[in-house]
Amino acid sequence: MDVSSTTMERSATMINKSRIREGRPYPLGATWDGLGVNFALFSANATKVELCIFDNDGETELERVELPEYTDEVWHGYLPDARPGTVYGYRVHGPYEPDVGHRFNPNKLLIDPYAKQLVGELKWAPELFPYKVGSPDKDLDFDDRDSAAFVQKCRVIDPAFTWGTDRKPSVPWDRTIGYEMHVRGFTKMHHHVPEEIRGTFAGLADPQVIEYLKQLGISSAELLPIHAYVDDDYLLQKDLRNYWGYNTIAFFAPQPRYLHSPFVNEFKETVNQFHAAGIEVILDVVYNHTAEGNEMGPMLSMKGIDNASYYRLLPDQKRYYINDTGTGNTLNLSHPRVLQMVADSLRYWATEMRVDGFRFDLATILAREPYGFDEGGGFLDSCRQDPVLSQVKLIAEPWDIGPGGYQVGHFPPGWAEWNDKYRDTVRAFWKGDEGKLPDLAARLTGSGDLFNRRGRKPWASVNFITAHDGFTLHDLVSYNEKHNEANGEDNRDGHSDNHSYNYGVEGPTDDPEIIETRERQKRNMLATLLLSQGTPMILAGDEFGRTQNGNNNSYAQDNELNWIDWKSISEDGRQMVDFVRKLISIRRAYPILHRGRFLIGEYNEELDVKDVTWLSPNGEEMTIEQWNDNNARCFGLVLDGRAQPTGIKKRGDDATLLLIMNSYHDVVEFTLPEVPEGENWRCLIDTNVPDRIEDEPHAFGETYEVTGRSLLLFVLSRSTKKNRPLRAGIGALLDVAEDPIPTDKL
Repeated sequence: MDVSSTTMERSATMINKSRIREGRPYPLGATWDGLGVNFALFSANATKVELCIFDNDGETELERVELPEYTDEVWHGYLPDARPGTVYGYRVHGPYEPDVGHRFNPNKLLIDPYAKQLVGELKWAPELFPYKVGSPDKDLDFDDRDSAAFVQKCRVIDPAFTWGTDRKPSVPWDRTIGYEMHVRGFTKMHHHVPEEIRGTFAGLADPQVIEYLKQLGISSAELLPIHAYVDDDYLLQKDLRNYWGYNTIAFFAPQPRYLHSPFVNEFKETVNQFHAAGIEVILDVVYNHTAEGNEMGPMLSMKGIDNASYYRLLPDQKRYYINDTGTGNTLNLSHPRVLQMVADSLRYWATEMRVDGFRFDLATILAREPYGFDEGGGFLDSCRQDPVLSQVKLIAEPWDIGPGGYQVGHFPPGWAEWNDKYRDTVRAFWKGDEGKLPDLAARLTGSGDLFNRRGRKPWASVNFITAHDGFTLHDLVSYNEKHNEANGEDNRDGHSDNHSYNYGVEGPTDDPEIIETRERQKRNMLATLLLSQGTPMILAGDEFGRTQNGNNNSYAQDNELNWIDWKSISEDGRQMVDFVRKLISIRRAYPILHRGRFLIGEYNEELDVKDVTWLSPNGEEMTIEQWNDNNARCFGLVLDGRAQPTGIKKRGDDATLLLIMNSYHDVVEFTLPEVPEGENWRCLIDTNVPDRIEDEPHAFGETYEVTGRSLLLFVLSRSTKKNRPLRAGIGALLDVAEDPIPTDKL
């Protein structure tokens, strides 16, 4: 555990300036070695660096200590009397010459980029800016006021922690079920979590929370940004705050409001509890920009430490920032020290905090060199060759607003990518749009048109229907238009092209027919997601119908709009939870649903099978004309389990499945196909009757009436009698019991 608060208070008063030593230029940051603390800060263009020591609350500056040495562009010093708990910041001297990219201002206290913990809250004031706010000369007018009273401070930590028997779950990619969730929103209204820890890491580690995720079948929890971030002033003025967290200011420190205790080890305890349940922890990380904005933004950290090194500036106008992120600035990962900082941060979270992977916000920026996107660029290469980072899950959001910003499918081997083509295609198909069959076929089979190169596998496609950015699943079938009025931007923000449909009424309704259609459409999309090749990711709450009242850009809503209201889960919601649990169990039970190779639809002479066969409603293989029929909205596919690349190891490995999808609004008669070595078909899933477990066989050639807007999954009973899973009920085959999740878990 970290040191006690008494030790922290004592440590801040024990620094003796005369005892400062040279120390070492490595590691960067403030490092406690059991005897004292080494401080090291990179700045290639500074002329002097002062270390400022504060009291335990970060309110009173006790002393300034000039770092005595400068080695390889690193300023460093060692304080033998400093201890864990010491609160500090930096003042960095150098030229204030914005026209050439330099913005040094020692009147501004700066956060250490390597700080492991932050103290206090940012208080917006003119003193935070390096220039005189309101001056006609704008950012060229130097401001000499002290910002220390308004900026957050850094705290030295003791990283010691007893992990016990913790081992990373190391879930194989092909068995990964992602679940995007928010630390604060997931437990803030959870009635079974003690009120004092709701909305914190401690709340997330509550046994009720973890048991729910485990029972649902989640393998990997993907947490929205937890790195320390800033609430923008314009949001606070509207009584809003940054909820999503995509405004990072410290890449090594957890967000203070997510800590119930004064110790960062609280996060380690959470990871330890997740791992004990076999669940991975993946962090959504933002290394593309910082909260310091453009030339008119505040000076909080890197801008004042070495602006010309940390940020990408316009080559011929270094006063201005390259803004590929849409947030004002872009971190300069072409600089070796900045690249080192990002790599060091990732290794810190992967080793010291033991997280299992990362999802990179606007990852295209990280792969962009001055000449453009490069899948062999410095950052991507550093991850591939790093002995730590190459062994964790790496997920790219493969787009940004810069030149060549859309790069889905173009990241190198070892990376997975969010696949927005999957999202848009599945939404459009179930909405009933024309001409979607060819594209949907590619998405269902792992998007081989995008990822089947350089030995990449189907898991490289991270499939999702919804994510934090956009409608929830319930809102996707309840609203034709976005309703973002609560954001205070006159509903101008957020996407307008959502491929959504309300089925007759905008928003809530009491019409039972509309409600039934909406619920079935939610089941259709969840079933599509979990029965597709690739890596599925579910948005937290979609499994029981969470709504944001039509808001598709809820980034600033740290309130009941985003917090999951566990008490309000309806009976339909509870049934949906059990349906999702059943889908995940089926996915786990049948390896053909998470193959290690792409389905290509070609005949294998050696095995005498075709891995996938596409069928029209007459039970025959689809023709070119049928593929090109824009009005076609119903088709089937046979997944032959005998085409697996490995030998049979356990029950279900060679199972053959038939998936039928009908987005037409009315019934379609579908002829069940005959398959060699098979006897009949048995129904596993019918989204029109979600709780049915059907044991009756369906003969080859039988006409099955497929309800309008529904999905069905059948399993083949073979004449060899090797595959008769439903004779004893589905529970005999699946990993989890058929009983619903107890209501006290909700």
